[in-house]
Amino acid sequence: MVKISVNRNTLLALKSLGLSDYEIKAYIANISIISGTATEISLASNVPRSKIYEVLKSLAKKGFVEIIRGKPLKFSVIPPHEIFEKSRNQMKEQMDDAENELSIIYENQIPNVPAPMWLIHGPEKIVKKEIEIISRAKKSLFILGGFMFKDEVSKLKESLNKAIKRGVHVKVILAPFLNVDNDKISILEEICELECEIKTINVPLIKMVVRDDKEMLMGVCKIKNNKIMPQTAIGMWNQYNELSETISGLYSFIWTTELFNNEMIEKI
Repeated sequence: MVKISVNRNTLLALKSLGLSDYEIKAYIANISIISGTATEISLASNVPRSKIYEVLKSLAKKGFVEIIRGKPLKFSVIPPHEIFEKSRNQMKEQMDDAENELSIIYENQIPNVPAPMWLIHGPEKIVKKEIEIISRAKKSLFILGGFMFKDEVSKLKESLNKAIKRGVHVKVILAPFLNVDNDKISILEEICELECEIKTINVPLIKMVVRDDKEMLMGVCKIKNNKIMPQTAIGMWNQYNELSETISGLYSFIWTTELFNNEMIEKI
């Protein structure tokens, strides 16, 4: 009888599914013979005969093998794709539930921090925080884009699209053209397919995300020859409701002014 060996990553994956060392050996042996008696699986796996029934019954309880009644009992392996698909779905549900519960705790506690305002340094961390804020939006999002970092547009599009599908009301004000890594791009060509309201005007070289009148992030960079210097980027993340509400009010005021009459693109 040929004994099957597998690599370390496979062993770790099976262990992450809750199998003991003996159960892993027995399951791999069962895969190699598809269906067999306890004695056959014991010989193929090197699991002691005194332990093999206990191990196989545990595998059956966990859904890795099926017990076929008869004399002697036979143990038929459940195909790996069924095991891993089921486990992936269960794990995703558990991870989603955990994320939702912990996010609620996190969001409720942030305003209680004595000084809920932080500085964030660097493009990567700023974009990551933007996406995080957008993911928490429940009612509204105001976006101001005077500049963008490399690869930021695609990430924002994906995150904003998810927010829109959740029913979040999104309003975006953008500069008609942006310098990204010394390339001048039309930002509207990148995001015009989003089902939200979009307006363009020559806004200052700053960026801002405001969500639900409760939280905001403002980003600034040093400017040289009318181009941003990404390595100097600083984000100001604010959790003061009063300040967020004030900025949100200013945004709403600007949105309804006549500034956009001559260079406006609006999509509802």
